[in-house]
Amino acid sequence: MFCKNRNNRHDESDEKDARRGRAKMSEPTKNSLTPVAQKFILHWGEMGTRWGINRTVAQVHALLFLSPRPIAADEISETLAVARSNVSTSLRELQGWRIVRVVHVLGDRRDHFESIKDVWEIFRIVSEERKRREIDPTLHVLGECVRESKANPQGDAYTRERLESMLEFLTAMTGLFEEIIRMPTGALKGVVKLRGKVITLLGKKAVNG
Repeated sequence: MFCKNRNNRHDESDEKDARRGRAKMSEPTKNSLTPVAQKFILHWGEMGTRWGINRTVAQVHALLFLSPRPIAADEISETLAVARSNVSTSLRELQGWRIVRVVHVLGDRRDHFESIKDVWEIFRIVSEERKRREIDPTLHVLGECVRESKANPQGDAYTRERLESMLEFLTAMTGLFEEIIRMPTGALKGVVKLRGKVITLLGKKAVNG
């Protein structure tokens, strides 16, 4: 899902445990979470490292996603047995991705945090952010490279062709992505349900064409 940032000592230790099959939670965590919640949060943290993000960021998101109520940062720290400073960093990262927000609870001066619960909306937001952070800069550089290559008649024709091919592909896929991501959730669910039929239809058109 998100983007890569530097893991701290706590996460490095967790990664070693995970590689040795010893991924686990501390006793305070065990006392406040169900076994199913523990399993999901641990797995989400492990998957986070494979997606290129900090393990704690992923675990904080998993905890907030499962929580039926907003949670204060110190409670997150206690539940996950993670340093308070690490929790604060993780919350800022998640807010930067727009999938976690601050809420206020009556009678409590502390900031509380909650995750977006709609998985379709999470997909939409994270996809848009990844496009903005990863695809858009690549398109910009590719466009510059193609223009500079065309402006130099003495340049490498083969290199220009390869860059033009990649730019064409990414531009087409980006256009398709933007059309899909702008669909209302109901329409997007409908497209997903029709995916097999769409592939069959396109296959027939290709053959007939």
